[in-house]
This record gives sequence, C-alpha cells and structure tokens, in this order.
Amino acid sequence: MKLGAFSVSLSVKDIKVSKEFYETLGFKVFAGDLEKNYLIMKNESTLIGLFQGMFENNILTFNPGWDQDASTLEEYNDVRDIQKHLKSKGISFTNEADESTTGPASFVVLDPDGNAILVDQHI
Repeated sequence: MKLGAFSVSLSVKDIKVSKEFYETLGFKVFAGDLEKNYLIMKNESTLIGLFQGMFENNILTFNPGWDQDASTLEEYNDVRDIQKHLKSKGISFTNEADESTTGPASFVVLDPDGNAILVDQHI
C-alpha cells in the first residue's frame, strides 16, 4: 500500500512562536499561509505542519499521490482504495472518504493508542 508523503500535523498554541522555533531547527516554510494559521515547514525530506486553532491533538498525515516535495507521483494508491482495503481488515473510521467520488478526498482512523491518522489525497 502506497500512502504517499508523510508529515506530522501539530496543533500549536501560537503559530508565530512555533514557526520561529522550527526555523531554529533548520526548517523553512514550504507551504501554507501564516494569516490563515497554518504552515508546512520542511527540513530536507522532513515535513511538519503547524496548525493553530484547527484541531485539538497532533495528527500523523499521509498524502497519497504526492512525494515529499508535493509533486504528483505517477503511481499511487487512491485514498478510496486504501480505505476499502482497511475496511476489509476491520479497521474503524472516524471520518470516511466518499467512495462514489474521484479526486481529492480524505479519511481518518485512530491507531490502537488513539493517535489520529489522516490520509488526505489532494489530487
């Protein structure tokens, strides 16, 4: 199963303070909008999303169809196919992708310890 680019989405209290902290660690703004309270920071192939006021807990994020540079992959597993596979294995979902659609979609599952995993396809 190809899950695509991986990042950690962090729920932050003050996005400007968090941006400065991660810049000190060598991260640079890769995408996002500070005025909309979200940034994607990158250090080599490592991605960290900073999100202020959008969700309560940190989230593990996968982006099917994208590599670590947000470039479209030639081959990838569609989010709906990944969802169908996980359902066949008995995985429960907190949010599901509409399997009657194509293009961008997402779903959320929780791991055994309650950590949220977002599979978010943008293409």
